[in-house]
Order: sequence, then C-alpha cells, then structure tokens
Amino acid sequence: MNKSDFYYELPEELIAQTPLQKRDTSRLMLLDKRTGQIQHSHFYNLPDFLKKGDCLVMNDSRVLPARLIGRKKYTGGHIELLLLRNIDSHRWECLVKPGKKIKMGTKLVFGDNELEGTIVDVIEGGNRIVEFKYSGIFMEVLEKLGKTPLPPYIKKELDDPERYQTVYSKELGSAAAPTAGLHFTKELLSRVEENGVKICYLTLHVGLGTFRPVKETQIEEHLMHSEFCTISKDSAEIVNSTIQDGGRIISVGTTSCRTLESFADGDGYVQPGSHWTDIFIYPGYQFKIVNALITNFHLPESTLIMLVSALAGRENILNAYHVAVNERYRFFSFGDAMFIR
Repeated sequence: MNKSDFYYELPEELIAQTPLQKRDTSRLMLLDKRTGQIQHSHFYNLPDFLKKGDCLVMNDSRVLPARLIGRKKYTGGHIELLLLRNIDSHRWECLVKPGKKIKMGTKLVFGDNELEGTIVDVIEGGNRIVEFKYSGIFMEVLEKLGKTPLPPYIKKELDDPERYQTVYSKELGSAAAPTAGLHFTKELLSRVEENGVKICYLTLHVGLGTFRPVKETQIEEHLMHSEFCTISKDSAEIVNSTIQDGGRIISVGTTSCRTLESFADGDGYVQPGSHWTDIFIYPGYQFKIVNALITNFHLPESTLIMLVSALAGRENILNAYHVAVNERYRFFSFGDAMFIR
C-alpha cells in the first residue's frame, strides 16, 4: 500500500494546543467498524456504549520529565537534552540540541550543578550517549530538574504538567503520553466498573519513534521502532477470561493495542511477560485479541492512522476523519476521541 493512501487534509487550527478544562468533556465519535456508521457524543457518555462483560485494557506508563535544559560546563553555551532510552544506571541515549557541535567528551551541567553529563558516544542517527553524574536517586533529580516533553506539533507550554499524564499513570518510562487515556477521570473509571466492565492495565513505554514519519512510499518497507512492554499475570488472566466469556477486549489507545497483539499466542489468548515489540499493524492485519479501540485522531500518513485503518477499514477511517474535520473536532494529543467498535 502507498503512504499517500492514508493522507487527509487537516486545517492547522484543529490541532489542539491545550487540554480542555475537564478531561472527559472532550467529544467522542463512535464509529461502527463494519458499516462505517458514525455517531457523535461526549467522552463522559462512554459508559453508555460499553457492555457488561467488556474489558478495557489501559497503558499505565507515565511520561518521564525527560527534557533537560542546561549549559556546557566550560563555555556556558545553551544545551537541551531529551532522554530517549535508559542504557544503565548512569547512561542514557539522548537527543541533543543543538546537536552538530556537541562532540565526544563535552561536559554538561544542569540546575545548580546537581546534575552533570558527559557525551561518551555518538551513535547512528546523530543521537548521543550521555553519562550522568549526580548524588542520590537519578529519578528524583530528574523530577526536580526535568520538564515534560510535548509533541512537536504542540507549541504552548503546559501550566500543569499532570495534564499530559493519565490519571492512572504509574510506571515511569515514556517519552510521550499514551494519549487516548487522557480523557479518563477517576470518577469516569468508577462508573465504568460499576456497570460491570472490567479494567486491567499493561505497560508500554512510548518512545519518540511514535512521531517518526513514514518516509517509504510503500508502507510495507517501513521499519517500526521498538518499545518495551509488559503484561502481568493478573492482567493476562483478566483478558483471557473476558475472551472465554465472549466479552469484548477494548484497547484504550494504539499502544495498548500493539502490546496486546504482540503478546497473543497461537490460540488467541494473551501470555504474560515482558519484551520489546516492533509490531507494525496496517490494513490486512488480522487482529488476534483486540475487538474495539478507544483512540484519538492521528496525523496523516502516520503508522497510527494505518493501525486504526487495519481495524475499521481505510475507507471508513478516512470518511470519519473527513467528518471530524467538517464538524471541527480537535485533533492529536489534546484533541477529541474516537471509539471504534
């Protein structure tokens, strides 16, 4: 398939720059994956569209305050790091700005000298390996000095960094939020459970590769980035019992969807464990676990719009996106939601 098969026109003003005052007041488009029929609602009405015996599967990863702003130790020049991948207790793979002039051995300082870094390697693609020196616990230092990274299409700083975290976020490790979950409040989750819907959690630490554009004309040639994911024994049992009882597995977000599908066994059940996944889901893929999906509206020609097209059909998705543009839905991370069922 061609990358251009997943293109749509999006006016820039529909890209949401800030979250709504209340999370669950976002709009909710309901899309029937078989017929393409569309309904319009609001996210706080989600329990009305769930059935007793359904299971919501949610990604509890928490976004790292992974953006560090500091200076070169000896020249005082401005420097910015984005932590991408933890290698060991002191070393991280980082995106560095400005990157071209930052050579091996360059020493960096953050805060009031609470954190120092040294460039110890330059790897393929231009990212750097930074070795950090600090006192105490690194994550506590990072919580103090770091800022929450936001996607490149969001130009405004957040007044409250917690708005780029889900209310159930727990496992620190993502470079970007699993944004479908941003619409949930604790009260809404309680209402969902009161209706007899099961909720379970898995973890996929979202990497910045989620924003990497598809450059190949033929999407089958695209190499998907790898992300670390985990499903506990308890969550696997909840998912598998739901399948056995005939309930729907409803993935909250594309990250939960990719994790569930990557842990599927040959019998259509989920096996617990931890591993790296580079699963790429696009039209033609046969879903093994996921029946329905709660998701946001995604970038044109992205791997995410390809995933939702695999579940609902490309024509249905592009028509739904066309309707969303005409109805002035809000797009991307802080935007509105879609329930593909």
